[in-house]
Amino acid sequence: MNEPTPQLRKPFSQSYYPPVPTRLTKHLRVNPLWQLFRFLVLNAKMLRMVRKH
Repeated sequence: MNEPTPQLRKPFSQSYYPPVPTRLTKHLRVNPLWQLFRFLVLNAKMLRMVRKH
């Protein structure tokens, strides 16, 4: 039987850590004006979907 050899994993390699948000991403997450804009865009999309049915 030919079994595939398991790939060796290195502990604490880069793939074990989650991606870190950039400064811009962190800023946009707490910016009230950006949040209001995204809220309005999302609501417009939902209204468009509801009106179609």
